Amino acid sequence: MAPPQGIPVTRTGERQASGAWSTAPHPVLESAPDGVLTEVNPAASRLLRGARPGARLADAAPAWLARADRDLRDRIVNGSGDTGGVSGWIGSRSFEAHPGRSANGNVVWWLVEDTDRRRAEEALATERERTAFLTEASHVLLSSLNTDRCVTATARLASEYLAEAAVVVSPARGDKLPLAYAVGGREVVRGIVAADPSQLPGLDEALQGFPPVPSRWIDPAALPEWMIPEDYTGTITSVVITPLPGQGVPAGALVLLRSGGQFTENEQIFARLFAARAGAALSAAHLYAEQSAITHTLMQDLLPPRLHRVNGVEFAGGYRPAAAQERVGGDFFDVHHAGTDGDDSSLVVLGDVCGKGLDAAVLTGKIRNTLQALVPMADDHQRMLGLLNGALLNSHHTRFATMVLASVRRTDHVVRLRLTSAGHPVPLVVRADGRVEEVGTHGTLIGALPDIESLTAETVLRPGETCLLYTDGFTEARGGPLGDEMFGEERLKRALSECADMPAEAVVERIQMLAAQWVRGGGHDDMAVVAITAPRTNHLSAVDGHTRGRYTA
Repeated sequence: MAPPQGIPVTRTGERQASGAWSTAPHPVLESAPDGVLTEVNPAASRLLRGARPGARLADAAPAWLARADRDLRDRIVNGSGDTGGVSGWIGSRSFEAHPGRSANGNVVWWLVEDTDRRRAEEALATERERTAFLTEASHVLLSSLNTDRCVTATARLASEYLAEAAVVVSPARGDKLPLAYAVGGREVVRGIVAADPSQLPGLDEALQGFPPVPSRWIDPAALPEWMIPEDYTGTITSVVITPLPGQGVPAGALVLLRSGGQFTENEQIFARLFAARAGAALSAAHLYAEQSAITHTLMQDLLPPRLHRVNGVEFAGGYRPAAAQERVGGDFFDVHHAGTDGDDSSLVVLGDVCGKGLDAAVLTGKIRNTLQALVPMADDHQRMLGLLNGALLNSHHTRFATMVLASVRRTDHVVRLRLTSAGHPVPLVVRADGRVEEVGTHGTLIGALPDIESLTAETVLRPGETCLLYTDGFTEARGGPLGDEMFGEERLKRALSECADMPAEAVVERIQMLAAQWVRGGGHDDMAVVAITAPRTNHLSAVDGHTRGRYTA
């Protein structure tokens, strides 16, 4: 860049022609081919104390300007032409240096201050970096609802971007403080210490959610030993303690450590912005963990129980919800010990609530609890069903249910059943020779009419025979070659006839497998099934004075 028109350059030993150099608003330097200054205006003399005619530019000017002057002369010698401007700092001020050529070939440097623009650009770049970091931090922190992973990510990110070392202090567990240490973004170390947070000024307040105290109020020498990571070797000169704000309850506190400098006010503000995002992620993780624990506890009462052999009778059950992602639905079954005064009878309940999914499962849970309370009157099926019907009619639920009750008692080598259906598919019995019989019980729906009617039927199972209770999810399941044909009762009976003399568990697995093959990936209703089997038995008898095993059918 050439000097402005009309402003002459005064050289060493020459008289100023117009005095323009002395009045130029910008510092101006002229250097000869050997790097010696030939002209310096007053503004340049005030800026560069060593700049005067006869001094070397390399001695008077900052290195970036001397290097640019040398590079420019090399280009001129090599015929490469002039170069563009350069910029750099002189003390606390930033300048752009624009070169020009005088008539005798000397280089003239015009220095134009751009401190405000440079600082604005640096502030903008810093803000962009911080925004990018906060975006990345939010992505990392919110990508998992696991509390431990959120704590680990918080400590690692803070030690990598905000400070040399970081410590995440989780809410106290009694007199113990869970801590997560990180140094320089390296692997996080977890630990629990028996410590009083009031030992460190500002920490107890941060754990209670109070605003952070300024860093300058915290004496680094007052840090307790348990607060310093084992692999941190620097001498701590500045500490920041900020709360991790949560959803009404603080999620913990973040402690930042630095050696060889102080945290600026802007850095402390930025640390609080990061802490706010980390606290939100931790609170979400805590809330998810709490809800998962509650859901798990409540789900235990909604999930069907695992059945086993009771009082010499084999029981097995299977359940498949309508949707693969669901664990509970509207079908249910239970086995209760209903015997009194030494009676070893059991009560089997299998039912189907109208609807599916969680809403139906909630009503299912209430029905199961009600039946549990009615077990003492298990001998009277009609009374149990009547009381349950009244309870459903008086509730806010508008759903109805179907159900079958089976009182089961083993005597000698046979199992005696009393079955009562309330609007439910008829129970099936497979005999030892493969014949399948229907048990003649029927009744009206529960929760639909003020009074219900039901008929109880009795049957006997000999060793190897099974009674099957099932919901209409099996018979109404659509599938087959074209995907639109119902499984149906006849197909279920044929499948059951193949299960003669099989254990209860095998019967359930077989029926479920055939139904799954039938529907394949198609939609279906909830499916529940219970098998009641009279097992084969081994009895010991004395023959010729010796005890021998005898298989009894």
